[in-house]
Amino acid sequence: MGLFTLFQSSFAQEAERAKADKNALIIDVRTREEYRDGHLPEAVNIPLDTIANADLPRDKKLFIHCLSGARSRRAAVYLKQQGYDAVDIGGIAGYRGDLKYGD
Repeated sequence: MGLFTLFQSSFAQEAERAKADKNALIIDVRTREEYRDGHLPEAVNIPLDTIANADLPRDKKLFIHCLSGARSRRAAVYLKQQGYDAVDIGGIAGYRGDLKYGD
């Protein structure tokens, strides 16, 4: 198993964990264009550059992802510093599960 496959397996597992959590919000921090090109059906799009102004629920666990994991890591660190229960689930690149296209 290659490193890329390992990361994708981990993303798929974390995405399933997020979907199963009834008290979760899945956040895709990619740009609107990237989001439209394919996203988890349960995810809401809040681009990284707008995360500081987003009105997020404090009573939900926030599962955050992007394309490679770099932006989601930055978002998760920021949100944790703001007191949110935020989890970085990494990057969606190469994910083979169900995706929704468009808004």
